[in-house]
Amino acid sequence: MRRALIAVLILLVGIVAFDVLLPHQAVELGLGIERARSGLHEERATLDRFDIAYLDGGQGQPLLLIHGFGADKDNFTRVARHLTPKYRVIIPDLPGYGDSSKLEDAGYTIADQVEYLRQFVKQLNLGKVHLGGNSMGGYIASAWAAKYPDEVESLWLLAPAATRVAIGTSELAAIYKETGRNPLLARTADEHAFVRGFVMSRPPLMPYSFKKVLGERAAANFPLHEKIFKSLVGGPALEEWHRSPILTPALIVWGRKDRALHPDGATATAALMPRAKVILMEGIGHLPMIEDVAGSARDYLAFRDSL
Repeated sequence: MRRALIAVLILLVGIVAFDVLLPHQAVELGLGIERARSGLHEERATLDRFDIAYLDGGQGQPLLLIHGFGADKDNFTRVARHLTPKYRVIIPDLPGYGDSSKLEDAGYTIADQVEYLRQFVKQLNLGKVHLGGNSMGGYIASAWAAKYPDEVESLWLLAPAATRVAIGTSELAAIYKETGRNPLLARTADEHAFVRGFVMSRPPLMPYSFKKVLGERAAANFPLHEKIFKSLVGGPALEEWHRSPILTPALIVWGRKDRALHPDGATATAALMPRAKVILMEGIGHLPMIEDVAGSARDYLAFRDSL
């Protein structure tokens, strides 16, 4: 018993030392384990000037998941664990984000991203797809369904940054208007702790290595992402440019403690989508699929079964 306890302590010390001393290797190993547990593997595709990194796994009807501003494909890795047994799940890094190309002279508007993803879907020969998106990704998915309804089977919108109500009445908008500071961006690695606290009310446990590496990546991406954000600010909201109802079946999910986009955006978004169902999650912030993995997956699976 004593020897076993000593062995466990040595193992724990080794794990902590590996996490602290070799953070990049620890993150690579950790992501590899998480992706494998979710039945996902990393692939790459080329679209004109962009090299696109994406996760792919599972079987069945294709479900394309789109991350939000400043995020990347691994925002959906854990929730995908519940989805790959039933669907083929594809999660790209949008151009300008994650491990995909970051070109200074490219366009990164909502309309641009819709067209990039349409090319991506055609290259993978996916046909008509189910779409899911968080925040900016939710707006991209909504805009896609609005402009090309024959290409989209259904929508899973997790706090979509689509309507003026969601965007303009949020705490993020108030901070940005008063100070010019964007709470979603970190100039330094240390500032990323504030970003994580801002977007999540119920953050998951995160080892030192992930906090460090995510912070470093956010700081490295700051110049481009600040430029992208400024190109998005003042752009048209969904209800301003698309006045016809979006008839695609939709599940709209919002955390009641969302500080980045106001939860009233759920009602505003549903007003544009006659076939939408709305779920408000208690105690959840801007990232439901991370803060409540099982609950988000359960709600989505029930939605898909109801179609």
